[in-house]
Amino acid sequence: MDDYETLTLTVEEKIAHVAMDRPGKSNAMNAAFWKECRQLFRRIDEEAGIRVAVVSGNGRHFSAGIDLEMLGGLLSGEQHADRARQIDRLRNTILEMQESFTAIDHCRVPVIAAIHGGCIGGGVDMIAACDMRYCTANAFFVIKEVDVGLAADMGTLQRLPHIVGDGMMRELAYTGRKVTGPEAKEIGLVNRVFEDKQSMMDGVMAIAREIARKPPLAVRGTKQMIRFTRDHTVAEGLDYVATWNAGMISELDVQEAIEAQVAKRAPAFED
Repeated sequence: MDDYETLTLTVEEKIAHVAMDRPGKSNAMNAAFWKECRQLFRRIDEEAGIRVAVVSGNGRHFSAGIDLEMLGGLLSGEQHADRARQIDRLRNTILEMQESFTAIDHCRVPVIAAIHGGCIGGGVDMIAACDMRYCTANAFFVIKEVDVGLAADMGTLQRLPHIVGDGMMRELAYTGRKVTGPEAKEIGLVNRVFEDKQSMMDGVMAIAREIARKPPLAVRGTKQMIRFTRDHTVAEGLDYVATWNAGMISELDVQEAIEAQVAKRAPAFED
């Protein structure tokens, strides 16, 4: 299932493992990455046999963020006599890149980030779009954009306040300071810190397998409700979940769950 230049994809036990695979460049996000990330997560979203996804990075670091060569090309790209048209072209490119991480956010299955080493700039944008985050003790996180004269524009400023709170997000975004693994756990950026990458991957895959055993429509509905509530009022969220459950509860899944409990066996749910 792996036909990507910057990513690898393996699927086992209904878990899609996506690994960024530019280790020699610290998994810097070049032009090919943005296209492939968007395509891959839309592919995962459409694959009925996948129930959860895990994102990690090959090599020493999770990701160094956007490839600086690509960034320079974006800012000094093809010139146009009309400045407004040149700006409009750049804006459309940024919006298209944003879709790469929106594809993670909107993916119907939970996406878990497993982070080791550096998670910088675009790496933080990426993990902010994931459902849960886990890291190693040597991991560190930096919202780097302010240091290169930019406002983070791939989702960090929009999603991270819902994860670490508004004040903490502002501190990290304004200062560009480094957050270590233990502090990341303290501020709620990650759920758990592991001693090393192997123990982290073992622990994350165990969590992924547990999720994969649950009724997939119920997991999908739960993710949809959480995401909807993030962007709407409590009243709107309650109304939406009532409508969703009224139309989406699976009688087959409920029956299987009850029968499995009575028989004291593991349930088996359809994809």
